[in-house]
Amino acid sequence: MRISNRKRVLVTGGAGFLGSHLCERLLSEGCDVLSVDNFYSGTRDNIAHLFANPRFELIRHDITFPLYIEVDEIYNLACPASPIHYQRDPVQTTKTSVHGAINMLGLAKRTKARILQASTSEVYGDPEVHPQPEGYWGRVNPIGIRSCYDEGKRCAETLFFDYHRQHGLEVKVVRIFNTYGPRMHPNDGRVVSNFIVQALRGEDITIYGDGSQTRSFCYVSDLIDGFVRMMASEPVLTGPLNMGNPVEYTILELAESILGLVGGRSRLVFKPLPQDDPRQRKPDISLASTALRWEPQVSLPDGLSATVAYFRGLLDL
Repeated sequence: MRISNRKRVLVTGGAGFLGSHLCERLLSEGCDVLSVDNFYSGTRDNIAHLFANPRFELIRHDITFPLYIEVDEIYNLACPASPIHYQRDPVQTTKTSVHGAINMLGLAKRTKARILQASTSEVYGDPEVHPQPEGYWGRVNPIGIRSCYDEGKRCAETLFFDYHRQHGLEVKVVRIFNTYGPRMHPNDGRVVSNFIVQALRGEDITIYGDGSQTRSFCYVSDLIDGFVRMMASEPVLTGPLNMGNPVEYTILELAESILGLVGGRSRLVFKPLPQDDPRQRKPDISLASTALRWEPQVSLPDGLSATVAYFRGLLDL
């Protein structure tokens, strides 16, 4: 018997970069929040400030194994998202996306919970269509070193829509484009954190390729706002739905922006482009804009300033 009328929300990967910000947002909206994490890439430091909140609960658990709890909503964010982390144990990465999705969908089916899947722009692979709309099926190498993540997330989307069609489950699928901000792991190998940490330490800034490849960078608070709006949307809006900032920058422009903020004497050093690294990445967010009235609000200069300040404090520089 439920004593409280507060919404009980499960966040898998709740100690990660995105998960910790989502837990914070949900608590601010009066929810009871249950964070589940196995700490493969997340850290207790990201959520330590939430422990004193009586409506926050942490369970150490790997979602490749079933979880038996009672919840009203599920945000499935659990999966290492940076190449360094997801390539360290590629079999486990695939299992987290596929077995984890099966277990969380089974939980949602039993509890009749609405469930949101944090998918990725990596489902588009190295795209032939630019910008990428949700109707584009992608160009993914199924046997490459990034496939554990790319194909794992694609399979998770398949499972979500099959559970929706077969069992009438209320599902939401969001495809996340490059997101950055405080609480990124300093050694996750992602371009924003890499450049900032290297610049702060006065090290060479490593650019893979010639720096002409493009990305679009979404600040974390904008993405979390999109998650919450998507979860609250009408059941007919299942997605998949792109979320990211449509303003496109070259990697070289990003490096120069960060150097301008940090200062110092770091040099730009160019190295070969990794296998299957996309040349272009930019979301078409027309659906999110129309259906959710969602658009990013934080500019890259403002977001980078906040992120640099976070890493400066983290590295005690």
